[in-house]
Amino acid sequence: MKEDLEDANGTVRFQSVDDVKDKLASALYLSNDSIAATVYLADRLGKPVLVEGPAGTGKTELAKAVAIATGARLIRLQCYEGLDESKALYEWNYRKQLLRIQAQKVSDEIGGASQTWSEVEEDIFSEEFLLTRPLLEAIRAQDKVVLLIDEVDRVEIETEALLLEILSDYQVSIPELGTIVASQIPMVFLTSNNTRELSEALKRRCLFLHIDYPDIERERQIVESRVPGIKTELIDQIVRLVNSIRQMELKKKPSVSETLDWARTLLVLGISSIDSNSAKDTLSLLLKYQSDIDKASKELST
Repeated sequence: MKEDLEDANGTVRFQSVDDVKDKLASALYLSNDSIAATVYLADRLGKPVLVEGPAGTGKTELAKAVAIATGARLIRLQCYEGLDESKALYEWNYRKQLLRIQAQKVSDEIGGASQTWSEVEEDIFSEEFLLTRPLLEAIRAQDKVVLLIDEVDRVEIETEALLLEILSDYQVSIPELGTIVASQIPMVFLTSNNTRELSEALKRRCLFLHIDYPDIERERQIVESRVPGIKTELIDQIVRLVNSIRQMELKKKPSVSETLDWARTLLVLGISSIDSNSAKDTLSLLLKYQSDIDKASKELST
């Protein structure tokens, strides 16, 4: 199945692991060897990638960067508790179907003829009345697509199960229309913040990638690429201080995106060197709980 789709598609998005690094860098995403190798294998093998790790470490940004780097359209399914098939896969436009039935009834009364129920059913359960949601949209796409299934650990086990057919065979079964098979394999990224354990069946269908907080050197490069105009000395202070704060026992450690927000804030305020006062005054950019702010402030004072 996958081999047939790859032959029909006829192209690959990346030529090598280094090519992945270069193209992601052009999309302002600085990958490491593990990230680049996993993306390359996902492209070559036609397999989805399950990306796990703490919130704010660049899991969602990876999918966005791959879409930019490959010139693909990003289709995003934001998962949440209570997400069901009608919001993830497809549903029927019931209001439009009802209007069609009423219009047909009036037409039959005027014309003196009537349709059989099978004729009516065939009419109202057709493409015209189908509302596609992200999963079906990705399967039916004729252009290049990156499908992002964001925070998959937020959905229930029952909803997780509907992903299995899609991730195994890249097809969707609709009782009224039959099986819709993808004409090409989209690149699929599933992100998880580890709020619950995912099923073994889902994990088996995916390549696994863990993205943790970056080391000091990689975070320095990220800040340098994402915050133009910031001085090297200030970047070094920022990433070292953020790294030391992450070593504390906190409710929520600062994410990479919060590091970038802090760097932009210091730049806007014209702060060229961080002292204890400027750090404590802007800690709310890094930390989101008052208890964490108090703890970090105390450490900074010493």
